Amino acid sequence: MNDPRYKGAQILIAGKNFACGSSREHAAWALSDYGFRVVIAPTFADIFFSNAGKNGIVLARLAESEVATLLHNAKTLPNYQLTVSLENQTVTDSQGFKASFEVDPFRKFCLIEGLDDIGLTLRHEAALDAFETKHDEAGWLKAK
Repeated sequence: MNDPRYKGAQILIAGKNFACGSSREHAAWALSDYGFRVVIAPTFADIFFSNAGKNGIVLARLAESEVATLLHNAKTLPNYQLTVSLENQTVTDSQGFKASFEVDPFRKFCLIEGLDDIGLTLRHEAALDAFETKHDEAGWLKAK
C-alpha cells in the first residue's frame, strides 16, 4: 500500500482468510476510510465478512488461482486496473481476465442502494411513526 503505483486504489487484493482476528467493525471502518470499496480474496473471516457488507464494502470471493493472477498482474503490469461490477458480479481487466463472484441477494441490494442497518430501518419510518403515534394515544406510557 506504500507503493506509489497503488495510490488511490479502491480495490484491495488479499490472501485467504482475510481479516482473520478482526472481531470488531474497526477493520471494515479502516479499509473504508482508506478508500477501499472492494476486497478480493479467496476467503474472508466470518465476522469481517458481515461487518464489511454493513459498511458498504463489496467482498468478492475468487479462487486462489484467480487471486494469484490478479496479484501477479498488479505487481508486473504498469497502470494495471481492475473493474468490479457488483451488478454483474464480475471482476474483469483489460488483459482478458474475467471471473464471477457470488453475492447474497439481500447484501447486493443493500450495497447497491447504499443501505446500512440504520438506512434499512429508516425505509420504514412512516410505519414506525404511525406505530409510535398509536402507542402514545393508547396511553401505555402515561404515569398512574
